Amino acid sequence: MDDLLNMSGGQNTALVILAFLQADCSNVEYSKELLALGTGLNLTRDINCNGPRIETLDDGDLETDGHPISSVSSSFSDIHPVVDLQWPRNHEAAAVPQQVAEELRVIADQLERSVVAQATRNLRGNISSSLCEQWNNYLSREVEWVMRHITIPQHLPQEQVIMALTLTLVKGVCQQAPRFLKNLFNTALQYIILRSAR
Repeated sequence: MDDLLNMSGGQNTALVILAFLQADCSNVEYSKELLALGTGLNLTRDINCNGPRIETLDDGDLETDGHPISSVSSSFSDIHPVVDLQWPRNHEAAAVPQQVAEELRVIADQLERSVVAQATRNLRGNISSSLCEQWNNYLSREVEWVMRHITIPQHLPQEQVIMALTLTLVKGVCQQAPRFLKNLFNTALQYIILRSAR
């Protein structure tokens, strides 16, 4: 995993985080925030093409089925964005962050849910009433608290558990409050990169 974190100046780490965060995503507002974040980082695109589009004037033209052109474009307005990550073109290079994200999801599923839920509530409460500059400390504190209160299976590498836990907390907070996604994503990215530099 250390090799992953050192590649492409954090871009692969950002891909891993986004892949983790978008898994099993059913919250529409959260999905929109993920798309906006990924698009801003040039790591995602909306495969439903729900982005900004230029509206054409309705000049009365008809489609071949007899419906006005404007009704066709408006019928797609309720389709929600689907995030498609921009993986590296090299299939081997793309497989590494995909595999790491999947491994982290498996580890996250094994963490004790009640302890993680409490840490998620703590983190959300702390970041709701503080400046972004303090978020790294709050995230670190909650990760450390959970690590002291859960039983970590012996076969799991501690750094992967910490990364899975970090992303689980971020996802938990952002599913409840999608407005925190961009800043909390950046906080998690910095936290993970700093941990890997130790």
